[in-house]
Amino acid sequence: MATQLKVLLKKNVDNLGSGGEVVKVRPGFARNYLVPRGLAVAATAGNLARVEELKKASEAEAAATLAVAKELEAKLGAVSVQIERAAGDEDRMWGSVTSKDIEEAFQRVGVPIDRRRLQLGDPIKRFGSVEVPIKLHPALTASLKIEVVKKK
Repeated sequence: MATQLKVLLKKNVDNLGSGGEVVKVRPGFARNYLVPRGLAVAATAGNLARVEELKKASEAEAAATLAVAKELEAKLGAVSVQIERAAGDEDRMWGSVTSKDIEEAFQRVGVPIDRRRLQLGDPIKRFGSVEVPIKLHPALTASLKIEVVKKK
């Protein structure tokens, strides 16, 4: 059984390659992940003849996703959200603010984000203004403005 299999990538795959490249991968990775998701095809002679076509399609898709990410970055730059939390003795916050809370707060103001893209190391456990980075695109990271205030 082959230990490596050559496949032609149809789209950019993180940590593997970009669309139109021929890469070597394990057969199970190709069979169970890349091919079913439409990310790659077998590197046959017929598919290798389509390399330029796949590169152009991949570049066009990458440009479109970057444009959408820049548009979302502009929206996020103009929006700031407030998240209320109860305070206990000595003005200490009960609980914390998690990525799910941040996602819901931005949903309420009409700017949908994906909480899996937030680069929040630990939950927020203090009151005040916080800027949380969000990875919108491999080449683009924006900053979310969040203010955690005491619940009245």
